Amino acid sequence: MQALRLNRPTRDAAPRLGDYNTEHRDFTVSAPDRYNPVLAIVDTWASDDPDAAAVLSVDGAGAATSLLTAAELAAYSRRAGRALLDAGIGKGDRVFVMLPRIPAWYGAMLGAMRIGAVPMPAPNLLTAHDVADRLTRGRARAAITDRDGSIKVDAAGADLQARFCVEAPAQGWTSFDGACEAAGDGDGTPSDPTSRDDPLLVYFTSGTVALPKLVVHRQDYALGHVATARFWQDLRPGDLHWTVTDTGWAKAAWGGLFGQFHERACTMQVALGRPTAELVLGILERHGVTSFCAPPTLYRTLVQADLSRYDWSALRHCTSAGEPLNPEVIRVWRQATGLTIYDGYGQTETTCLVANYRTLEVRPGSMGKPVPGWEVAIVDDNGHETPSGEVGNVVVVHGGRHQTGLFLGYDGDPEATAAVMRGPHYFTGDKAARDSDGYLWFEGRRDDVITSSAYRIGPFEVESALVAHPAVAEAAVVGRDDPQRTQVVVAFCVLAAGHEPSPELASELQAFVKQQTAPYKYPREIHFTETLPKTVSGKIRRGELRERLRAQATS
Repeated sequence: MQALRLNRPTRDAAPRLGDYNTEHRDFTVSAPDRYNPVLAIVDTWASDDPDAAAVLSVDGAGAATSLLTAAELAAYSRRAGRALLDAGIGKGDRVFVMLPRIPAWYGAMLGAMRIGAVPMPAPNLLTAHDVADRLTRGRARAAITDRDGSIKVDAAGADLQARFCVEAPAQGWTSFDGACEAAGDGDGTPSDPTSRDDPLLVYFTSGTVALPKLVVHRQDYALGHVATARFWQDLRPGDLHWTVTDTGWAKAAWGGLFGQFHERACTMQVALGRPTAELVLGILERHGVTSFCAPPTLYRTLVQADLSRYDWSALRHCTSAGEPLNPEVIRVWRQATGLTIYDGYGQTETTCLVANYRTLEVRPGSMGKPVPGWEVAIVDDNGHETPSGEVGNVVVVHGGRHQTGLFLGYDGDPEATAAVMRGPHYFTGDKAARDSDGYLWFEGRRDDVITSSAYRIGPFEVESALVAHPAVAEAAVVGRDDPQRTQVVVAFCVLAAGHEPSPELASELQAFVKQQTAPYKYPREIHFTETLPKTVSGKIRRGELRERLRAQATS
């Protein structure tokens, strides 16, 4: 493997986002009618700077295993695309991709997209039942996976045109790398180029309440992430960016695909198992990562470690997304590293919608301001904008026009699509308020907001207050039905090392929250737990906690 040579930007590099108001007013991205992001972004990079570092792969122990240059990445996509074509897969065919963080994931994803096939990325922790559901509802015609995944696919009994395995293939499976090698590095340009509106990929939502929905993105979704990488992640040529995520979630596109390639930054993928603080922090230091993005649940783990042991001179920019990040975690991280964590907000259905930026003051607990290229509003249930400070629905204002980065709809579910695409708005299902300066403040998912004695209480504020206490590592807050108050606030707390559950600690935490927030928001019940239920993408399953309370009430 060739050595990684990057001209890494330093902390004093000027922010990519200049004047926020000007950028938000003027920034646009658009694709021509005929558009394919692999050809437009990856191939262009390979032509302009073939030796540029594009993808660095690292194993679970933190050692580098592979480095793909821009030219090598483009060539891999050509070979993979030709291999799919040779197997009878073409434009519009759906390809189930379930691979760990290895170079073949890039070959599979970009190869499929290059020829107009539609990859459906999947998390590696799916069960055989989950795989069968995705193959069936996704109408897959091909699968690309590893040996463990091939067993799950076979158990599903799906009728597939092609099956590729990145490891020694079982009977009925073809070696993916062998097929790519046999296909050779020809032209790789599809005979029927994709249009801007053709499907690019299908993501499944995390399914916290019901079956995952199929989110269909069009080809110019890739351009929607230019703002994600340029303004929120502050990327530029020479950066080494690491987003900690499973390859099956939309976060992988946020942090490892087209936005980074468009800005000519190298992206790093790490084959992490269970991430420990020592391993993650060691990898940041060892490889000189300059831009780092992790979910709040990981940052909450990292700040429990001794951060003073590590050299932070290379790292210059930190971001977080998935759920709101508690202000106390931001404070501890800044104190140790000198760096602010810039929260970002968006969904599987969108690119990054709202964020904090180096250019603007960060107000702890705020989502930030809308990303250039997006108009985000807070409206009531009838679509009328709410006054400053009043909680309402977070919506994307598209006005019926083509919005780069916004999904096409939920495949096979027109009712679900119609429920969120209402008039000129896309309703995200989240609640927030906007202050007089234009900052947005997250309240919670529609189902998570607690109503107690006529007060509306967002779980995030109470969770942030709890995490600010040194005894609490993680917290989740839900409402329990109550005949007198409608609901009462209930907290589930995971304690930090060195602390033990006790009635005295519960009372101390309740008093602490009363000091941190309005007294009516304090949790009237506190349950200590070893872990919190989460989706495989790391989001807390508050619905499961509510069900747990209901079950206790009826037992």
